[in-house]
Amino acid sequence: MAACPVLKLPVLKIFHHISSLLNWRDSVDDLSRTIGFIPTMGALHAGHVSLIQKAKEECDYVVCCIFVNPSQFNQSSDLVKYPRMPESDSDLLRNCGCDYLFMPEVKEIYPNEVAKPILDFGTLNTVLEGSFRPGHFEGVVQIVDILFSLVKPHKAYFGEKDFQQLAIVQAFSSEKYPEIEIVPCPIIRSEEGLALSSRNALLTEAQKKEALIISRVLTSLGELSEKMSPQEVKSWVYTHFQNESSLVLEYFELVHANNFEELQSWDDDGVALIAAYCGTVRLIDNHRLAPLYKFNTDTGRLQDQIG
Repeated sequence: MAACPVLKLPVLKIFHHISSLLNWRDSVDDLSRTIGFIPTMGALHAGHVSLIQKAKEECDYVVCCIFVNPSQFNQSSDLVKYPRMPESDSDLLRNCGCDYLFMPEVKEIYPNEVAKPILDFGTLNTVLEGSFRPGHFEGVVQIVDILFSLVKPHKAYFGEKDFQQLAIVQAFSSEKYPEIEIVPCPIIRSEEGLALSSRNALLTEAQKKEALIISRVLTSLGELSEKMSPQEVKSWVYTHFQNESSLVLEYFELVHANNFEELQSWDDDGVALIAAYCGTVRLIDNHRLAPLYKFNTDTGRLQDQIG
């Protein structure tokens, strides 16, 4: 019997220690080579793959980090139940061509207790997630600062699903790491419309269907904006969730995309942001708004009216 052919998988070099990562980084300190970086907390999905693919298109080396950062969790129970699947994550990264994975233990990153930074980005870090999850963005900035200083990437890729977090990272990076380009990447959704998230692994199939109300509300905003003001739309969404959904709406806001102040007119550059609980799982999503867009009932999406 002929032997089965052995498929050679792409090489994925894994670093568990800062010293190993730094040794590699020193060895590729070449101005002609660019490093793309994707920081994650694991439980990887197609959204993360899209970030890696984008980085592979633009950079010579692609580095991913998997680290469930304790300093950005508000509740210890949420940290404990956060999905962890290092073996399948490593296989996924290997198969999609990621070059390097930094996967440290907590004690490697935080050998001693380190105070969180004090943030001052105006309303960016005080409203919405900043209000409902006090200390969260301080923890995000803390780990981003550590990882940027270690990896020293040329480009760092972040998904737009965490829209407010992306804005915070952009503001922080422009101050401390202006040499690093922050690359926003579009939200990746399931065929049904649910924004992909590591937390989706904690949902039952029934809950995933229930959670589709989030994307349905967001894609209906173009139609609603033709007959309601931003304030009326906000009121309608709260009533709709209360009457039509098992999800518990934590917030729905329409804000300016650049400073997160409340949107007063559809003529402004806005974004709709939402957070809701599906059972015990907290889901967030968002949708960029544009004054010259309308709702296309055939595609279920906002469509440009110009031309």
